[in-house]
Amino acid sequence: MCALPASRSYRRLLAAQVIALVGTGLATVALGLLAYDLAGARAGEVLGTALAIKMVAYVGVSPLVGALAERIPRRRLMVGADLVRMLVVAGLPLVDSVWQVYALIAVLQAASATFTPVFQSVLPDVLPAEREYTAALSASQIAVALENIASPLLAAAALLVVGPSTLFLGTALAFVGSALLVAGTRVPPAAASPRARFADRLGAGVRIMVHTPRLRTVLAVNLVVASAGAITLVSTVNVVRDVLGGSESAVALLLAVSGVGTAAAALLTPVWLSRWSERRVLLAGAVVAVAAVLAAVLLSLVPSGLLAGAVWLLVGAGTGTILVPIGRVLRSASAPADRPALFAAQFSLSHACWLLTYPLTGWLGVAAGFTVTWALLGVLAVAAALTARACWPAGATTVLRHAHDETTAHGPSGVHVHHVVIDARHTRWPVPVP
Repeated sequence: MCALPASRSYRRLLAAQVIALVGTGLATVALGLLAYDLAGARAGEVLGTALAIKMVAYVGVSPLVGALAERIPRRRLMVGADLVRMLVVAGLPLVDSVWQVYALIAVLQAASATFTPVFQSVLPDVLPAEREYTAALSASQIAVALENIASPLLAAAALLVVGPSTLFLGTALAFVGSALLVAGTRVPPAAASPRARFADRLGAGVRIMVHTPRLRTVLAVNLVVASAGAITLVSTVNVVRDVLGGSESAVALLLAVSGVGTAAAALLTPVWLSRWSERRVLLAGAVVAVAAVLAAVLLSLVPSGLLAGAVWLLVGAGTGTILVPIGRVLRSASAPADRPALFAAQFSLSHACWLLTYPLTGWLGVAAGFTVTWALLGVLAVAAALTARACWPAGATTVLRHAHDETTAHGPSGVHVHHVVIDARHTRWPVPVP
């Protein structure tokens, strides 16, 4: 792994991310306990609905944020999102009905859908050097993986001495800490967008992804990640308790194994990226994730604790290998003015994949069993991986000799050569000319 960047602004932003992640993890545990207090046997239904609300907010809100990020200072957006999250989690212990939980969760996740893509779009500007930016991507992914392991343990330890409501208080304080760190950080302003109309900025990120060949690969590997990740995030409890006959502690252990796989891959990915192209690393991660899904089908037929551990480890490793290079691909495939919109589009579209695989895994798993469900996820993962490979052929270049019919920022009309990104001048990927 590359050394952690020395930039003071970056380190403050990383600290804010870590603190907010820990707070979110504590809130997740506390929300489960709150759902049980309010709904009893229907707690699973409440949590499932809350998860659906989260995904809908992520898919719907982040493009709006991408369109606004140039008009509103990004530091102000992140601080505002943290303060909204603080107020929501502080109010959760006061609710006395399920609909109030849903309403507050919608606001909470809308704030998260604001903070995360803005944070992601800031990093390339704070860390213009590719080596440092790669190290930052790796560190962020490791932080997410370790939070998945550490937060349940911290919550369990806290519950030995305090009540569940105190966990919400801890989360509120975490968001305050994150807001203070971001408020004290110098965040570069977003580059001015040439798109004056809000409607044009709203759809800019999606258009860039659809019309850029290597970003279509990113879209495809998003589905690979969601297909593999849904197995661990949706099915772990049932696999451990119903298939393997394990205890509650074994559930936490198997989830931790997946987190270890993600952290290890994120730690090693900068080394791989120093030797191989983003394309090669992305496709290697997709192969690992597909192998994990296919191994899960075998697990459904031949239950084994050792095989389950291997599957969950591979899911984590494939996910970590894919997620780190994506940030580099997004940065290289966009003009600085379009990065907020592009990162927001990636955030939205990647969670749209989860919105597909989450209910598919949960509902079909109950109706048809793990073998059928995971086999279908395997079909999705294989198709997405093959699509990813086809969208970004080996040897493809972004420096193209192409023609314009009118004068552009790169020169007068005619033929010229430069690194191409989809922008106001290049609304479609150009056809190379000899």
